[in-house]
Amino acid sequence: MLFNSIPFLIFFPIVTLIFYLLPHKYRWIHLLAASCFFYMFFVPKYILILLIAIVIDYTAAIFMEKMEGGRRKALLIVSIVSTCLVLVIFKYLGFFHHNMIALSHYFGFYYPDRVLNIILPIGLSFHTFQSLSYVIEVYRGNYKAEKHFGIYSLYVMFYPQLVL
Repeated sequence: MLFNSIPFLIFFPIVTLIFYLLPHKYRWIHLLAASCFFYMFFVPKYILILLIAIVIDYTAAIFMEKMEGGRRKALLIVSIVSTCLVLVIFKYLGFFHHNMIALSHYFGFYYPDRVLNIILPIGLSFHTFQSLSYVIEVYRGNYKAEKHFGIYSLYVMFYPQLVL
C-alpha cells in the first residue's frame, strides 16, 4: 500500500480514529496490528522475514544485556550478520546474479542464467538499520533491552516510518 494510494487514504483515518478511541494500554496492540496489515498488503509472506529478524535481534539484545566479554560480542556479531544477510539476500542477490551473468558472457564462461524472482520486501533496508541500531545501542550500554516483545516489534515495524 503506497502512501499516496486510495487504500492508504482509507486505512490511515480508520487506524488513527481507532487509536484515539482505545484505552492507552491497548494502543500498541492496535498499532502493531495495523503495521502488520500495512506491511502484508504488498506480499503477505514477507512478514515472516521481518518476524525472523525481529526475533533474532530481540533475543540477542536481551541476552547481550546479561552477558559480558567475548560471548556478548559474539552475540552482537551473530545478530549483525544474520540481520544483514537478510538484506543482502533480498536486496543485492539479484544484482550480483545479473553481474555474474554479464561477466561470464564477457569472458566466454558458462554461468547459469536462471531468473531470480526475488521481490524486495517493503522497507527492508529501513527495518534492517532500525534493528541494527537498536542492537548496537544495547551492546554499547546506551539503552536497556526492551523486555516487551510487542513493543519492540512495534518499534521496528511502525508503518508511518516507511518511506516508499
